[in-house]
Amino acid sequence: MTALASSEEPTVVQAAIRRPRLVGLDGIRGVAALCVMLHHCWLLAFPGYPATHGPLYLAWLIYGHLAVVVFITLSGFSLGVAPARRDWQLGGAKRFAHRRAWRILPPYWAALIFSLIIAWTIVPQPETPPPTGKSVVIFGLLLQDVFGSPSPNGAFWSIAIEAQLYIVFPLLLVILRRAGTVVLLTAVTLVVSTIGVLAPRVSVVDMLMRFTPEFAVLFTLGLIAAGVLRASDRVYRLPYQWFALLAAAPIVTLMVLNGSVWTITHYFWIDMAFGPAVALLLAAVATARPRPLVRFLDTRPLRSLGSFSYSLYLTHAPIVVAVYFKLIDGRFASGQPAFWALAGVAAPLSIAFAWSFSRFFELPFQRYRDWPALRAAVLRRPAPEPAAP
Repeated sequence: MTALASSEEPTVVQAAIRRPRLVGLDGIRGVAALCVMLHHCWLLAFPGYPATHGPLYLAWLIYGHLAVVVFITLSGFSLGVAPARRDWQLGGAKRFAHRRAWRILPPYWAALIFSLIIAWTIVPQPETPPPTGKSVVIFGLLLQDVFGSPSPNGAFWSIAIEAQLYIVFPLLLVILRRAGTVVLLTAVTLVVSTIGVLAPRVSVVDMLMRFTPEFAVLFTLGLIAAGVLRASDRVYRLPYQWFALLAAAPIVTLMVLNGSVWTITHYFWIDMAFGPAVALLLAAVATARPRPLVRFLDTRPLRSLGSFSYSLYLTHAPIVVAVYFKLIDGRFASGQPAFWALAGVAAPLSIAFAWSFSRFFELPFQRYRDWPALRAAVLRRPAPEPAAP
């Protein structure tokens, strides 16, 4: 991965400049969000988690957690694209913080209200009591991985972790710019691995596991992978898709040989081991390879799904749970009948709702970068001129 961040001048115009839009990334977001949703359908339909009792062709859905691994790595990659194009400069901490908060908080807060309404009026999330006033405060402040409280939405756990990674992102850039990729990745991996080794033995360290620290390694890997956009022509043309396949093969083999219980019990290490394969795949897609995969990811349905994947991730869990307990449970046998009935109703309903939700709470905050611009668009009048610096 070190070569991806090379500052060597390319012999041709950088591909990142030739192609401002990185084709295929939205498709990856769409596929990952869809996998998370189907994973939650699987969990409700097939009892016995972390053991898997379903047919082989559906058994992979028990590993929906790995779709979040993709999301976190992709988040680091996406945030790294702009700094990679300007020698790893952040472009202003205040501006970065505003844009991240503007991007994630309005949809998240709207989804929180939606989730609370479902939990209080229809059905709460499985294996947890209805949310309380404490839940509203903790989840509203994105502190759900710090303090325990009844959850209104089973997918919200990762949003707090991602927000915390945004806080350390400027520091990661400073280390990357001054010390290089090897030092950055070694430092982050060493700290996180130390936590993983000590956690079973030291109770204070074990408390850090609730922050899912391995995601820091994934996020860093994604950031480093974005360096392919500033690499020399020789490095840019490396076959990252084959590197990704080679990196994934031993991890997938271990998962198959040891089964779901072992894999899920060891997610901490599996996540970190899986991260390089995801980062290399992102580098491959960013360099438009392999072309059949990039074309597939850029098909209109996947590109469209990716455009509101955040809304789908935020809102699907209450819908899936409500459909299961109000329409499926008791009417269909557990296993395949319940899964296909649930997926057949909840999946299109969740996608349709997320698309509508995104039109009000996600896409406007992508198109308009501040309140004056958004307010002007809503009122259909020209946005005010920005103040002089």
